Amino acid sequence: MRIPGPYLLFLGDTPHRLDAKTASGILDWRPELCAGQCRLGAGTVDLGLPDMTPAAAVAAGVRTLVIGVATFGGAIDDAWVGTLLAAIHAGLDIASGMHARLGEHPAIAAAAREAGVRLFDVRHADTRFDVASGRKRSGLRLLTVGVDCAVGKKYAALAIHRALARRGVAADFRATGQTGILIAGGGVAIDAVVSDFAAGAAETLSPDNAPGHWDVIEGQGSLFHPAYAGVSLALLHGSQPDALVLCHDVRRTHIDGYPDYPLPTLAACIAANEQAARLTNRAARCVAIALNTHGMGEVERADALARTREETGLVVFDPIATGADAVAETLLAGTCGLPQASPHTLGDIA
Repeated sequence: MRIPGPYLLFLGDTPHRLDAKTASGILDWRPELCAGQCRLGAGTVDLGLPDMTPAAAVAAGVRTLVIGVATFGGAIDDAWVGTLLAAIHAGLDIASGMHARLGEHPAIAAAAREAGVRLFDVRHADTRFDVASGRKRSGLRLLTVGVDCAVGKKYAALAIHRALARRGVAADFRATGQTGILIAGGGVAIDAVVSDFAAGAAETLSPDNAPGHWDVIEGQGSLFHPAYAGVSLALLHGSQPDALVLCHDVRRTHIDGYPDYPLPTLAACIAANEQAARLTNRAARCVAIALNTHGMGEVERADALARTREETGLVVFDPIATGADAVAETLLAGTCGLPQASPHTLGDIA
């Protein structure tokens, strides 16, 4: 799936920036793709982009309208349909990360067929993937993994990719979730792939590449999550990562939504992820910890970073507050991804 840019970010009529987090994420990480915003009312959240109608966007060279807001239940709001149809008639492709498929909305699907434009339902994976081969691929790979869900794996991967790119390193961000796909312009919604083929989809996502090229792969779920561990394991096997970066929300005490499941220790997470990854890459090694310190003051954040650094002996960073320069330097120094012993063992899980 490749989504053509530039984008017109559709914000509907939501007044809340939190409901526009997809659009905000695209603007934060790929501002060069964002030509304008389309709002349905004066009270709608404003991202600071030029306001454009679909027709004006086409004249400005825009190729895709991206639905950058979410609705309760993931349905397409009836109030949006007129603008979406106008975009289609103007010649724009439409991309959505919502649960409801654009292609299953009768009016939108019919208009798209008539106009010859494409509908990208990025939350859904319609591509057929093979089962994983386990064949070792060329190039280098880094996978972000989590202590829990929703701890910052996407932002960690994006920050590491940005840090590598600033150093002139050949690198690609490989998206595995809907917002990441919209940011990258392509990827695989891994949690929509039938489980037997998820590792194979991860292989397809990060194919053979040149020596020294890094694929920075967005992780999903957590090996310690009672509902989503399966997709995490598939990514560990199919991605064949040389380097792992463990992501953690320092204020969380239990698996989100599962109060009877306390968070494992960082050592346990490192050991479990390394062990799983080494099925397909015996050199896999955790090289850094990404901390989500959102809401902390500067002193509290610095203390959390220092304590975690002392606890693990690894590079520790906050993707938003500190950036990932230290991780990029570690990767380029060749101090990771080597077939050397890790200080963490499966005994740490007990």
